[in-house]
Amino acid sequence: MADTVNRQPLSRWRLILGEAAEEELGRYGQNGTLELSSDELIMDRALAAIYDRTEDGGEGPPGAGSGARGAGRGKSAPRLAQWLGDVRTFFPEDVVSVIQNDAMERKGWKQLLFEPEVLASVKPDIQLVGTLLSLKGKIPEQTKDTARMLVQAVVDELVKRMSHELQRAVTGALNRRQHTPLPSLSGIDWKRTIQRNLKHYDVERKRIIPEKFYYFDRAKRNKEWTVIVDIDQSGSMAESVIWASVIGSIFASIPALDTRVVVFDTEVVDLTEQCANDPVDMLFGIQLGGGTNIDKSVAYCEQFIKEPKKTLFILISDLYEGGNQSRLIRRMREMREAGVKTLGLLALSDEGKPFYDERLARVLSKDGTPCFACTPAMLPQLVEGALKGQDLAELAKRLDTQSKPGV
Repeated sequence: MADTVNRQPLSRWRLILGEAAEEELGRYGQNGTLELSSDELIMDRALAAIYDRTEDGGEGPPGAGSGARGAGRGKSAPRLAQWLGDVRTFFPEDVVSVIQNDAMERKGWKQLLFEPEVLASVKPDIQLVGTLLSLKGKIPEQTKDTARMLVQAVVDELVKRMSHELQRAVTGALNRRQHTPLPSLSGIDWKRTIQRNLKHYDVERKRIIPEKFYYFDRAKRNKEWTVIVDIDQSGSMAESVIWASVIGSIFASIPALDTRVVVFDTEVVDLTEQCANDPVDMLFGIQLGGGTNIDKSVAYCEQFIKEPKKTLFILISDLYEGGNQSRLIRRMREMREAGVKTLGLLALSDEGKPFYDERLARVLSKDGTPCFACTPAMLPQLVEGALKGQDLAELAKRLDTQSKPGV
């Protein structure tokens, strides 16, 4: 019975540590041996192809200790399409993404994504989209349609995940001006109702007997707020760029917002039109990598600020400025002092672990532009707070359980 109970954890350790640990782990197995099942053997081969050292000098994962999938099986890399199929069949979805990404990064298999049958076998996820975007200039014609379908699948999932919460945050935060006959106690406009019913004051009862109630309507006139999303497209910001593109497309779909989406490296590109029409087009218009000139992009965005107190400016960047840093600081300060709500997102991703210029982040935060890592789940609350006029620095602190501020 003990052997049966212990077999599963032993097998898992064997898959984690690799063939080098088989003899040691076997001592704890039945009859002093440890045999993997047929499914486990397939899993082991899939892991070995990525993480085991090979005779040609290939290395396992950086930082792996001795015995952590380190002893080679020789040149055992399988045909990639079959390998991808095995990985997707035998591992959980979250593990598939990790293994797949490691295959691209550690084994240099990115170029194999150019084969349509291979690309069709991969699991679409945000890391894969980042890889495809970084390679998009090299993708051959016969693979472009498949690559676009994969990017579309990921974008559709992200939009589905975020759209409702962002739209709810915006419509729930904007000032209510119009009225509707639909009854709702929480939606009664008491001031307007009292004013319109003063003539129905009952002297005997000493109270107003309303003939008609007036209610707020959350439907807003078009373009009440301007939202500017300024995105750093340097290579280290790949996941943030993807999320920012999706967020920008959702903003663009909300009639109450005049949305501008701008990307930059050393040059500035306005992708507002592509973002409004199709976020996938926008993503394929982004060129990951290159230098950084944040000041130049902020200067470009300033032209879209018509009513500062009705403008939300979101800068998504690691703040490693290659342009004029002192002028950038001055621009951001003047923007905020004019009444613009400004946010500095050092990362926009599920990980929320940014690598950024800490000194510049501190300076901007001290000037009133809070700078912090932000998860997608946290963003709707920040947008709602900004539109309601709340102190964003204080709001970010209250949401610290969801995202750790950078400063």
